[in-house]
This record gives sequence, structure tokens and C-alpha cells, in this order.
Amino acid sequence: MALDTQTGMKISAGVASVLVAGTLVVLKLWALGVTGSLSVAASLADSATDLVMSVGAMAALIYAAKPADDDHNFGHTSVEDLAALAQALVVGISGAVIGWTAVDRLIHPVRGSIREEGAGITVMAISMVLTLGLVWWQGRVAKRTGSRVVAADRLHYIGDLLPAAGAIVSLWAARRFGIIQIDSIVALVAAAVLLAGALRIFRGAWDALMDRTAPPDVIEGIETLARNWPGVRGYHDLKTRTAGSRIFVHLHIELDGDLTLREAHDIGAGLRRTILLAYPQTDVIIHKDVAPVATQTA
Repeated sequence: MALDTQTGMKISAGVASVLVAGTLVVLKLWALGVTGSLSVAASLADSATDLVMSVGAMAALIYAAKPADDDHNFGHTSVEDLAALAQALVVGISGAVIGWTAVDRLIHPVRGSIREEGAGITVMAISMVLTLGLVWWQGRVAKRTGSRVVAADRLHYIGDLLPAAGAIVSLWAARRFGIIQIDSIVALVAAAVLLAGALRIFRGAWDALMDRTAPPDVIEGIETLARNWPGVRGYHDLKTRTAGSRIFVHLHIELDGDLTLREAHDIGAGLRRTILLAYPQTDVIIHKDVAPVATQTA
């Protein structure tokens, strides 16, 4: 498959994500106004978060793809973490408001607080169908292009099906049996999920902005490659930091001091290429040092 085709498919998946999220926000906003259901409000908050994330992610990824320049020697990938912090704030506020309202309604139930259940059920069913269609297309794109971003976005939308299903159950229970407490309980569960997701997003973005090291398995893999690479007598000062979706790696390798400049360069370049193949999200700088005499003669 040509590179342009792959890029087009990725863009189509991103555009589809934004369009579906926008449509769901409009539909659920109308359903909330008609039904007054907290579970619908929770699903609306989830879709609104999806829309913000989809738009923000596309903008951030486009900006992050800009090459390094004089003012940003290590590129622009940290903008992804700034966007994630904003997303975590939006998700956290939504979860807190929905949770507080759900608790208040459980303590002080209002008769007739849920209405027009049939219309709400219809809207939520439509939203599930649209989400399933998006998930199907994202699955095809992820499979054909190998895009991890699309695959991760697909998993997020699969998770969105649960609040929508919960809203349908609560609306049905209110319509069939007049049980309105289920609506608040479903909203509480959804609020807990939103708050947990906000905390996870915040911690990941904060760690990246604070130059947290790469995951242990990545560090261990790089060490294994350096340790076993032909011509490398040893290594030291392996340092890593994360920024957005990128991992920056600085590594010192120890080489035989009698090697020619070309031979030393080839060893370092070969190791760098291998690390990039094993971990495509990395940016690798390798420094070449003369190995101690004891190491060279061992």
C-alpha cells in the first residue's frame, strides 16, 4: 500500500471520529433536554469528552509532527501532554458534576424527573449504532495501516458503549417500572469511570512533562541491544525521557580505541537503526567513547 493511501486512511479515521462525536453530542444534548435523565447526561459528557479529545488530538498531532527548529531543538511533541492535561481537567469536572447531581437526586428524589423515556431510548440506540460503525471503520484502518493512535482511539470508543447501554437500561426501568433510582446509580458508575480516566490521563501527561524516564521494558530492551551489539565493549549513561508520544534516548557506548572513524561510526549507526526499528517512537542519540584498556584487552 502506498504511503499516501495509508495517510489518507488515518486522516479519514480521525475525521470520522470527530464527525461521529459531534453528531452524538447534538443527539444526546437533545435527549437530555427531553428526558432529564442523569444517565443520558453522563453519556453526553462522555461524548463531549470524546469530541474534545478527538479535535484536540488531531490538532496536537499535527503540531507535534512539525520538525525540530531553532526554538524547539527536540521537536514539538510536548504539546500532546499539554492537550492531555486539558482533557483530564474537562473529564474530571464532568465526572464531579454528574456524581454530585446523582448523589443529590438519590437523597432527594424528584418524582417525574425522568420523562419521554422512549425518545431517550431511541437516541441512545442510534448513538450505539453510530459508535459501532465508527469502531468497525477504525478497526479496518488500524489493521491496514498499523496505526497505534487509531487503535487506541478505537478502544476508547468501544468503552463508550457501556454508558450508552446503561442509559438505555435506566430509561427502560423508569418507563416500565417507574424506578428512577437506577438512573442515578448508572450516573454514579459513569462518573466514577470518568474520574478514574481523568486521573489516569493527568498522571501520564504530568509524568511526561516532568521528563519521566521511558517504561522499564523499553529501557531493558535498549540495554540488551547495546550489551549484545557486535563491537560494543560496554555502555554507560543511558538516559531517557518522554515527551508526548516520543521517547528521547541518550546512550554512551564504549568501543575499541584502535578502530577507524568509519568503523566506529558504522557500529554506532547500526545500533541506532536497530533501536529505532525495535522502538519506532524513540529519538536516539549515541555517543562513542574509547573503552577502558582492561575492557579492550578482555
